Amino acid sequence: MARPPDSLVIATRESALALWQAKHVSARLAALYPGLTVQLLSMTTRGDQILDTTLSKIGGKGLFVKELELALEDGRADLAVHSMKDVPMELPPGFALAAIGEREDPRDAFVSNRYRSLSELPPGALVGTSSLRRESQLRARYPHLRVAPLRGNVGTRLRRLDEDQFDAILLAAAGLKRLELDHRISAFLEPEQSLPAPGQGALGLEIRADRDDLKELLDPLSHDTTTIRVRAERAMSRALGGSCQVPLGAYAVLRGTALHLHGFVASPDGQEFIEDHVEGLPGAPDALGESLAEKLLARGARAILQRLLNA
Repeated sequence: MARPPDSLVIATRESALALWQAKHVSARLAALYPGLTVQLLSMTTRGDQILDTTLSKIGGKGLFVKELELALEDGRADLAVHSMKDVPMELPPGFALAAIGEREDPRDAFVSNRYRSLSELPPGALVGTSSLRRESQLRARYPHLRVAPLRGNVGTRLRRLDEDQFDAILLAAAGLKRLELDHRISAFLEPEQSLPAPGQGALGLEIRADRDDLKELLDPLSHDTTTIRVRAERAMSRALGGSCQVPLGAYAVLRGTALHLHGFVASPDGQEFIEDHVEGLPGAPDALGESLAEKLLARGARAILQRLLNA
């Protein structure tokens, strides 16, 4: 057994939400290991720096992860804390997810200063979102609304709403709750209205694959039910080549002894929208995700993905 370290450095983005997440993990580690020293290495990633272009056009959410992985690679940090929805479906060689923490609310949140729900928005109302997933569902279910890109951290997005640049914006409920901004939420969007991103609301702890000393140390931070659900969601996305360029959502829940997985693939304009559902044993979440991907592909997702690839 590898000797556990006496100190750890956590790599994190500098946004308020990312720092909250890193401090949360630090506090959990301090409670588990009173003699362990934990420091934060805060960094600005390319995804944080480029705010005038949608993520799908500049390389996807992996831009939030790459600099942190470089810090792991060169030894400046021991682990990185990510929102699981930002973690690419395929990690680069030499890296591993050591733990997936308990999930916060996975839903999307509707935020507006004048309206209480999406259904209240009048024709032509402008909704801001940074996500092709959210945009495609909005366009499919509320075609009378306008959608515009909205980048930046949570505070920046709320400020732009308060400056009347948008009638409403959509954000992840988990981030607002963690930053104690849930009072800004006008309504929660149930999965039937807006299917979440794979892993939304869960935190992932990434390490170098050769750090056996950390795997055992971090294992108590792993939440079994969340891990099963997120693995199923990510397996579906991985099988479909999921990225910021592909509008898709996946959401798994455990009911009794069955794992239920609902997913969709859509065209960015929402004109083509293919969704389906599978259920199976929780002991094989990856196989369940792959089976849902196969169903979606057979129902027409393959043609959508091919067009996106050639765009």
